[in-house]
This record gives sequence, C-alpha cells and structure tokens, in this order.
Amino acid sequence: MTDDILDRLQATIASRRGAPEAKGASYTAQLFARGRSRIAQKLGEEAIETVIAACGDDPAKIVPEAADLLYHLLVLLADAGLTLEDVRAELERREGTGGLAEKAARTL
Repeated sequence: MTDDILDRLQATIASRRGAPEAKGASYTAQLFARGRSRIAQKLGEEAIETVIAACGDDPAKIVPEAADLLYHLLVLLADAGLTLEDVRAELERREGTGGLAEKAARTL
C-alpha cells in the first residue's frame, strides 16, 4: 500500500464500489448506488462550497471543503472506471505546455 493519502483514499473508494447500499452502509457505497448523476451533483455542490469558502475571510475554511471536493472527484473517477493515474498521465502530458496553448490545442 502506498503512503500517499489520495492513493489510499482511492483504494478505499474502489473497495466500496458494488457494495450493498444497506441502511448504515458506507456513504461511498450509497453514492455509487445512486449513480453517476448524483455523484456529479455532489461534486458540483462541493465545488460551490469550496468557492464560497475561498471568497471568505478565513483561508482555513477552504481546507475541509477542498477535501470534500477531492473525495467526490475520486468517487466520480471511480464510477467512470478512471483513476488518479489517468489524471496524473494527463497532467504529465500537459507539463511544459502553457495553459493558453494547451486550451487552444484541445478539440471539442
């Protein structure tokens, strides 16, 4: 097992995929059972809460919201059959390319 908390969290999330959604079951299992639309909705809610915290006067309030945001992003990735490694590979592909150039090179 890795020492990286995001990798450990990703492994825990993956282990909950397909777990029964019994009362008192894990929140992660409940999210998976409700489907990708609900997972995406929760991700959006957490993104908004992160933005609200960022607009406030206390930077420390950003941290728990960012943690919630990352957690829900990992759940969404797992639901789509993707991993942090997929995201890391994309970031590595983009490394050394300016943001404006990278965005202009994307095909829609």
